[in-house]
Amino acid sequence: AATAAVYKQWIPNTNFETASNWDKGRVPCASNMVHFEKDKVVSVFVGSPHVLTDMYLPLNGELVLAAGAGFTAFDGSWDPGCDSGGTVRFADAEHHAWFDPTLWQDVLPSGELKPSGPLFSVDEERVPCHYDDVIFQPETSFRVNIDSSQPVIHLRSISAMGQELNTPASWAGYLQGPSAPLQFHGNGTLQVTGTGCPDKSGCACGNALDGPRICAALLRASGRQCPEPACQSPLQPLGHCCGVCGATINLDFTPDFDLQKYQDRLVQELLSQPKYAGVQMAISKVHKAQTFLGIVSQSAAPLIQIVLIDDRAGEQAGTAAEQLAADIMENVAQHGEALGISSGRMEVATGSTASGQVGSYPVSRITAATVMGLLFSLLFLGGILFLYRKGKLRLPVLRLPQSWDRLEEPVASPAPASDKGFDNPVFNVEPPVADLGEETPKDLQVFYLNPLYDASETET
Repeated sequence: AATAAVYKQWIPNTNFETASNWDKGRVPCASNMVHFEKDKVVSVFVGSPHVLTDMYLPLNGELVLAAGAGFTAFDGSWDPGCDSGGTVRFADAEHHAWFDPTLWQDVLPSGELKPSGPLFSVDEERVPCHYDDVIFQPETSFRVNIDSSQPVIHLRSISAMGQELNTPASWAGYLQGPSAPLQFHGNGTLQVTGTGCPDKSGCACGNALDGPRICAALLRASGRQCPEPACQSPLQPLGHCCGVCGATINLDFTPDFDLQKYQDRLVQELLSQPKYAGVQMAISKVHKAQTFLGIVSQSAAPLIQIVLIDDRAGEQAGTAAEQLAADIMENVAQHGEALGISSGRMEVATGSTASGQVGSYPVSRITAATVMGLLFSLLFLGGILFLYRKGKLRLPVLRLPQSWDRLEEPVASPAPASDKGFDNPVFNVEPPVADLGEETPKDLQVFYLNPLYDASETET
């Protein structure tokens, strides 16, 4: 998550006037009998007056009446807007889960829907992160299941029923009221901190423990399976449920890195170019598990993950994202040190290629100096070899130790063992004494033994 505040608004509600909250798909009218399940816990906001034939209420619940709202018994007169009687039942709201990304939307601080643009979020970050602001729309009731694998779900603030709760004390006071137990249920615990992300390099979202819960909710909404990607080996970004075609970039950073400024730079200088129309980017800090010899370590290293996808189809799927990734990597190679980026690694998967790491750019001065040193050493050795081959450079001769280098000995006093030539411990055969027809220098006699060659056969 970036350091700037992110506002996420809960979409469902349990309002009386919302047609989808009723089994008939419409709001009850005068000739209807309204039925709430007696064992269901529910909070219902009523925004206007209603005329009903009858109404059965739950054993544990509340009706929150706006100014001027209420209920009146039907007197039996004809109502032109209500031509059908019968029972209308309130739908079950128990299945609305906090960790369902389809039930949240990004909004502006005013509560207005955030305009769509080139930025998107990986699935784990579509649910409120630890430093986000949560908004439940004013004059709406709701019920949300907060089952979680996290001990505590931290949030910067929560706005509910028109109240902004941005301190631990104000949130604790709200939880003591009558509405909170009807609005929140499950084993999770919500905690308001009132603090934003303190690190300019960004903060991890914090929903990794509930990743399986998030993906399960997404798969239920999409038919229990991920859509078939156009590329052969789709990429699997951290925090995302399904594989994607396009590119991912992992950046190692220094204390000088500023995530919000870098995001703005990429949007203004690259994503805004016409050739990248249809390309979307997700950028955030994530924690990647470290591995050693194939074993996953308990520790996790922070890095900046950039995910790039596009709207191309078929063999062109992911190609625009690939080109943008290449431009980003080139920018990292040129300006990474000034931006607080120490290195970058890129992977791509398009409709015509399989996934794979296609680029790695170290940026630090130490690495650059090491590479330059290696290149200089290779050039130096190459120069020496060239001069030696041209005969313009003579290298000193290295003589082996005496035990391996037979010295010349005078003919007048030959050693008895000198006639043996080179000893072979495997074939202890006496060297041949016959003259093989070749003149041997008088001052040195050398014989070479061939274990596959029998000297007796030659004499015959």
